[in-house]
Amino acid sequence: MQIYKDMDIGTAKPTVEEMQGIKHYLIDIVNPDERFSVADFKKEAKKAIKEILKKGKTPIIVGGTGLYVDSLIYEIEYQDIEFDEKYRNYLEEKTKTEGLEKLYEKAKMIDPTAIEKISKNDKKRILRILEIYHATGKNKTEQERLSRSKPVEYDYKVYALKWDREKLYERINKRVDIMIEQGLIEEVEKIKEKYSKFPTAMQGLGYKEVAEYLEGKITKEEMIEKIKQETRRYAKRQMTWFRKNKQTIWLDGEEKIQNNIKIILEG
Repeated sequence: MQIYKDMDIGTAKPTVEEMQGIKHYLIDIVNPDERFSVADFKKEAKKAIKEILKKGKTPIIVGGTGLYVDSLIYEIEYQDIEFDEKYRNYLEEKTKTEGLEKLYEKAKMIDPTAIEKISKNDKKRILRILEIYHATGKNKTEQERLSRSKPVEYDYKVYALKWDREKLYERINKRVDIMIEQGLIEEVEKIKEKYSKFPTAMQGLGYKEVAEYLEGKITKEEMIEKIKQETRRYAKRQMTWFRKNKQTIWLDGEEKIQNNIKIILEG
């Protein structure tokens, strides 16, 4: 979500000081009213990787969305399917009249493997399964299987931070409180004033909940608790995703923080 301009607080974009003079790529490259797919990400990420390698440096891809990581390291080709607004509106209407659970069950029949990694509340990804099948006649898992047969372009290593669950949830809750203090609500207000449509931007954690609050659908307290709850659920899904990847090298999150503090203190 850091690709989007004007979305700083909710995506925890690194500050100039935090970047320490090191060039960061794919930050602030798209307006929130533009659509940006996994295929777009892969194309831009590969361009950045090539540029970094030409400089004799090692690219570090940082983030927690397994789908995007897999698109790079496994050479999975996610077709840049043309957006069918009519079909999306049809699905949105079905969600309102029949409920998201009905569409979840339909997606489960189409792609039982992909749906295992998706929450019953994850409207964006449930609709995506249906849209892919509607546009191509093949489900997402089948497309991934076919594209994985291609050789991987780069040598790579996958690292993930391992946390004690209680400490992780504590950190998530604290982070949400800090984002609210820093002005997340005001940030969303400004974005909604500046742009008229949000194809994918407002699906980001924190943003969709604040949008619900601004529309009067939930109270401020409910909004804050919902952001915390959804972020905890997301973190749990992240851990599950990367545990399934046997190549993942797990690092102790608490230990890494202590070491970083030690480096800073000792200069």
